[in-house]
Amino acid sequence: MPRRTELLGIAAELFAEKGFTNTTVRDIADAAGILSGSLYHHFDSKESMVEEILTSFQARLFEAYDEVLASDDDPRTKLERVVRLSFEAIDQHRAEVAIYQNDSSYLGGFERFGFLAERNAQMRTMWTDLVREGVAAGVLRQDLDVELVYRFIRDTVWVAVRWYRPGGDLTHTDVADQYLSILLEGISRA
Repeated sequence: MPRRTELLGIAAELFAEKGFTNTTVRDIADAAGILSGSLYHHFDSKESMVEEILTSFQARLFEAYDEVLASDDDPRTKLERVVRLSFEAIDQHRAEVAIYQNDSSYLGGFERFGFLAERNAQMRTMWTDLVREGVAAGVLRQDLDVELVYRFIRDTVWVAVRWYRPGGDLTHTDVADQYLSILLEGISRA
């Protein structure tokens, strides 16, 4: 693994654990076993590090989403696939998701992180379009409040990064299966 990639991984774990603002360049360097000044041979700042971590993660995630959206699947199947991809992202990129969840409001206040608001808007459009398409196709209930459903999905999927642990009793597939069952069939007895 290239040293730069290794340093980004170390930084991502620290940002996820301690928060971006509470993590110092010295913390990253210490965890990497190097002097703080040596870190500057690879990155000009911790802001550059978190920017690279988030942009590369989001690029891969949205590339996967775009594949689903471009498919010939019906809207409900697309919704299910996007939910599964989201839980897979939490499993495989827990640190990146945690950074976004914990620090995007703070980072979004800086011009260089304007891409976070753009991706957030893109995410909102994706979810609301999928729900609208599902309603129009008759595969989702007609009485749904699209905005409320979007907020429910967004909040319940992504907040899972706070409690889900890769390698635990439940796999991301188990969590996605239960989540989709609750989302699409409800929890009351038929």
